[in-house]
Amino acid sequence: MTTVNRPFKVLGIQQIAIGATSKTRLQKLWVEMLGLELTGTFQSERENVDEDICAMGVGPFKVEVDLMQPMDIDKKPAVHATPLNHVGLWIDDLPKAVDWLTAHGVRFAPGGIRKGAAGLDICFLHPKANDEFPIAGEGVLIEMVQAPPEVVAAFAKIS
Repeated sequence: MTTVNRPFKVLGIQQIAIGATSKTRLQKLWVEMLGLELTGTFQSERENVDEDICAMGVGPFKVEVDLMQPMDIDKKPAVHATPLNHVGLWIDDLPKAVDWLTAHGVRFAPGGIRKGAAGLDICFLHPKANDEFPIAGEGVLIEMVQAPPEVVAAFAKIS
């Protein structure tokens, strides 16, 4: 394995997002049975999503679990079509990560860096590669999330 000098670090899991045609069954398992705390909701017609935001863990090590259903089942993106919709990763320096990964052939989904549901800067690695960008998520959508300073500091203490 070759050591690569990256100008950024993946700190840890920020979130997982689970999709279904209805959030009711997801809530039954994740909130009622497993005891995750419901911390908020988010809706976006552009992203065709109605989601409940849940959490497990505490402080900077809290992991978000998004329970998602489409606002319109016939529109794209189809957040329910892949039950494990995406995985979110804490990134210590998102702009540097995007620049470096793009320069090294990683394909990003359209939209660039933008504010996500939690108000943090995000972007997505595309699940499928193409000729121009031969590296992608191999079927998995990956969200990169700019870690706030307190999360960066907490992970620095344990690494």
